[in-house]
Amino acid sequence: MSKGRDAKPHIGIYGRRNNGKSSLINCLAGQDIAIVSEQAGTTTDPVKKSFEITGFGPVILVDTAGIDDSGELGQKRVERTLRTLGIIDLALLVITGNSWGDFEYDLVKKFKDQDVPFIIIHNKSDILAPTQAFREQLEYNIGKVPFEFSTVDRRNFEELIQLIKESIPEHSYKTPTLLGDLIKQGDIVILITPIDVEAPEGRLILPQVQAIRDILDNDAVAIVLKEREVDAFLKRTSVKPALAITDSQVFVKADASIPQDIPLTSFSIMLARFKGDFDNYLKGTPKISALKDGDRVLLLESCTHHVACDDIGRTKIPRWINNFTGKKIIYDVVAGLDTLPRPITDYSLLIQCGGCMITRKQLHNRLLPALRAGIPVTNYGMAIAYVQGIYKRAIAPFVKSIDDKAIYL
Repeated sequence: MSKGRDAKPHIGIYGRRNNGKSSLINCLAGQDIAIVSEQAGTTTDPVKKSFEITGFGPVILVDTAGIDDSGELGQKRVERTLRTLGIIDLALLVITGNSWGDFEYDLVKKFKDQDVPFIIIHNKSDILAPTQAFREQLEYNIGKVPFEFSTVDRRNFEELIQLIKESIPEHSYKTPTLLGDLIKQGDIVILITPIDVEAPEGRLILPQVQAIRDILDNDAVAIVLKEREVDAFLKRTSVKPALAITDSQVFVKADASIPQDIPLTSFSIMLARFKGDFDNYLKGTPKISALKDGDRVLLLESCTHHVACDDIGRTKIPRWINNFTGKKIIYDVVAGLDTLPRPITDYSLLIQCGGCMITRKQLHNRLLPALRAGIPVTNYGMAIAYVQGIYKRAIAPFVKSIDDKAIYL
């Protein structure tokens, strides 16, 4: 399950079968948007539902199957449920009847492993409220007190909404600026956007659109040019932009066209700083120089698209890295949020795309297994700049001080 274009905060509802997860969704949304049944296991696969929190804004509720589902099919449902943790900004763990066991302990451990904030909701409290002993037990073992609630009498409803609002991480709903710390009112920014076989018919790719909007939001001026028009434009107009941003695929041409005293970067590196793990990208990119014959490199595309004959991830980046290193390297490409074809420890380097179609949370979770395994990570644009010899210039706009030893091995 992917967030896709839903950049709203995602709230996952978890718990055992028949604990009232779907009833909770209906109660929060104020309408019957989830199927409710006395029969355990009504919800099978995770399902997204839109919901507006008054005074906060829109969120996406994710209804999941019971974590205690059984049988071969049930285990597959549980696996799909756990897979949603990669897109969740806040988890609601629904329990009832003062009951807590291994299922809940395991789920809380996974929440903490993936840095997912969570609320424990004791539902059906109209039948049996949480006892003081149970509250103290959870506080001692988990560090949290269960929130007393009932979808029947809606006790503490407003307090629950307030708790949810307070618990959603700020970065999940506040959109920081892409370039606001680099440009000021009236600045001119040149965007170099080649129109090639991978450019969508009749429109620009999302990072280019995002950059234009951010430039306008900062009261600056965006000038969009194809790569072959840059030299003539600068000569004819004598415009000196405050910043130039290029498609990574034409980095070499942009580097030659844009005067050295004008900061230059790429859309992919802009996104790497905006939502990627930029510090680890800075550490990981120079590891390209250390690749050896037979090493395996994983390229992660966080969206799916038509594969062209000269595809950036499948063809161009592998070709450029091979030419740079002179080594025989093996490449795997994974699109969307598909499972990896082999254990993460089989890879010597992970290269992540800009991630324009997913959230910061989702992208960081995608990188987490590699980082925990000590595998260096980098980004499409940063890797391209590195192997084409313009890495130092490309990251300079986003790095306060550049230590050559930290950039080149």
